[in-house]
Amino acid sequence: MSQTAHIPSHRKPRRSASKLALRAGVAGGVLSTIAVAGAAGPANAEPVTETIEMPTLCSLGADLSSAVAASAEASEQEALDQSLEAQEAAALEKAAKDAKKAKAEADRKAEAERAEKARKEAEAKAEAERVAAEARARASRDAARTQLASTSASSSDANPGAGSSNDGGSSAGSSSESTQVSSGTAASIVAFARAQVGDAYVSGGTGPNSWDCSGLVQAAYAAAGIDLPRISYQQSSMGTSVSLSNLQPGDILYWGSRSGSYHVAIYVGGGKYVGAQNPSTGVVERSLDWDTPSGAVRIL
Repeated sequence: MSQTAHIPSHRKPRRSASKLALRAGVAGGVLSTIAVAGAAGPANAEPVTETIEMPTLCSLGADLSSAVAASAEASEQEALDQSLEAQEAAALEKAAKDAKKAKAEADRKAEAERAEKARKEAEAKAEAERVAAEARARASRDAARTQLASTSASSSDANPGAGSSNDGGSSAGSSSESTQVSSGTAASIVAFARAQVGDAYVSGGTGPNSWDCSGLVQAAYAAAGIDLPRISYQQSSMGTSVSLSNLQPGDILYWGSRSGSYHVAIYVGGGKYVGAQNPSTGVVERSLDWDTPSGAVRIL
């Protein structure tokens, strides 16, 4: 490499032929005008001293630079405006999507609230109907119990010797009276038991609206004026054992052994019994075939 290669050149850049011709033409035209004016004027005319300022290439370049800068600024402003318009359009589109999504969510919540309200109203209506049905059933049972009490009182007044033992030799009349009293007592027991159908089963329950098996049997016999023990195996140990083929209304049915029964109920006739079965069924009237008892005893 030459040792002088790094030294910058001080030569002036060559001017293009077109630019030189332009300047030469302008200068020539001006000089010609001056010459013609001088020849045509008087001899004693004063020399022209006014200086005409000629445009230079530097001023033309500055004007061109200004024009280019203005054009670039305009292009930049236009690009900025287009960018702002695009951003505004995107913001509008996003806002529209957000509004649509918010409306859909509001509609969904409103529908869910309407469904929840309808569900609660249905539950409240069902609960009101259930309470009303229970009230009607309770009123019916209370009426039946009142009628039963009145019937029992009337039967006692009409038969003052009911439930008492004979105080001497037996006779046909006393035998007939005993049979009539027993029949009336059994009817009272059956009527009381049937009046409790629909009540709840509660372990240890003794009424008036909830029972266990032995509590119901004890209360039914108490309504007829007969005292029974509280426990099921004690109840089934009383009276006389009878076969299931020779049952009479008012007989006590038991499940298990007679001296160790775990469940008792009251035979009501027609092959059916009433008993407080369990928490899921409550007090029911069922056929003997539904749950065949182990045996029966007769207290009356």
